[in-house]
Amino acid sequence: MKVSDVADGRTAAASSTATLAYQTGFGNEFATEALQGALPVGRNSPQRPAYGLYAEQLSATSFLAPRALNRRTWLYRIRPSAKNAPYRPYAAHLWRSGPVEEVPLPADRLRWNRFAAASRGTDFIDGVATLCVNGDAAMQAGIGVHLYRADTSMTDRYFANNDGEMLFVPQTGRVRLATEMGVLEARPGEIAVLPRAVRCRVELPDGPSYGFVGENYGMHLRLPELGPFGSNGLANPRDFETPVAWYEDRSGDFRLVTKAGGRLWECDLDRSPLDVVAWHGNLAPYRYDLARFNVMGTVSYDHPDPSIYTVLTAPSDTPGWANMDFVIFAPRWMVAEDTFRPPWFHRNVMSEFLALITGEYDARADGFVPGGVQLHNAFTPHGPDAASYEKASTAELKPHKIDNTLAFMFETRYPLKPTRFAMEAPERQRDYHKTWDGLAAKFTGRK
Repeated sequence: MKVSDVADGRTAAASSTATLAYQTGFGNEFATEALQGALPVGRNSPQRPAYGLYAEQLSATSFLAPRALNRRTWLYRIRPSAKNAPYRPYAAHLWRSGPVEEVPLPADRLRWNRFAAASRGTDFIDGVATLCVNGDAAMQAGIGVHLYRADTSMTDRYFANNDGEMLFVPQTGRVRLATEMGVLEARPGEIAVLPRAVRCRVELPDGPSYGFVGENYGMHLRLPELGPFGSNGLANPRDFETPVAWYEDRSGDFRLVTKAGGRLWECDLDRSPLDVVAWHGNLAPYRYDLARFNVMGTVSYDHPDPSIYTVLTAPSDTPGWANMDFVIFAPRWMVAEDTFRPPWFHRNVMSEFLALITGEYDARADGFVPGGVQLHNAFTPHGPDAASYEKASTAELKPHKIDNTLAFMFETRYPLKPTRFAMEAPERQRDYHKTWDGLAAKFTGRK
């Protein structure tokens, strides 16, 4: 699909006219063209591509990466990406990248209420506020966890993140990503993933939007291994959707904001960078409906490890220790016998950032609301609050469904350091520790 040339780059974003169409599968070798014959046949870089297009490859892994891990896409575009003015710093923002040393790493468990809305006229770039980070973006290890609050679609500027891929989790309001490789949309209950360095414009079809972004500096997200589950279960590859080719041929005064080396930079463009007429490869944005997650669980006793709810994972250099796991707590049946069914009390080497999208979380009876978040760093003791413990430890153990709820967790092997914005925010619950005060001693000395 084509968007016609526009004289002024500040006109309304044109992707709203695009028909949202998708190809299915995870990590597939996709091939798609908005004009018939735009994709070359039998070669990647012909001497003269069709329609006067330029051939350009975008590589997200080393050329020598094993075939199963290699991620690259060939783009056939109206003008090459290399055509842009010099960059200048983009200073006024709350985006942070690892390493961050704004405040000491606290030993406390932390929780925040839903954050206040951004001021009117805020688009996605200016609406991002980093909550916590770890690792080092320049060394391609670690993650950033961000909040976004915005009410205005991007129109005359675009965004690219050279530091990491971005996993969008809307909590209220849809996000539409008009990208070099097509247009995709995610609503609350869905996610969207934008690969490293892919240029996009973030639009808000519903106006005000609130949600979270997991920024993965490390190896790209992939589906977890299923092990003894066999060949099916959890997130199934066929349920992931990647957009078809779509392009803009627009001239005017545009700006490109790029995140690189942990900083934001801005440059001027004389045209839209979303001018890819055709592409083929396995590096592309995608979306996923979390309602399609096939929850696996115990049918005998004990609450399973939360890793059983992993949707996507980005491994580190140590097997089994993820740079980032994306985990969800979705509607599911609980049937375990003689079992304390909520998550048990634990101290974990992995650090956990948990957010509630809708409903209630089964280990929190009070103070954890949709849009709120909590951070439990490595080895900080946590588990059900006093009210949840009493309810679960005395409940009649009959099959019941945990319904009308959705929470997610970014889990990572590295401790997450909060930003000054997060620690000083008025939404921080400074009395969060009191949720466990009611856990009285029950020891009797008798069985």
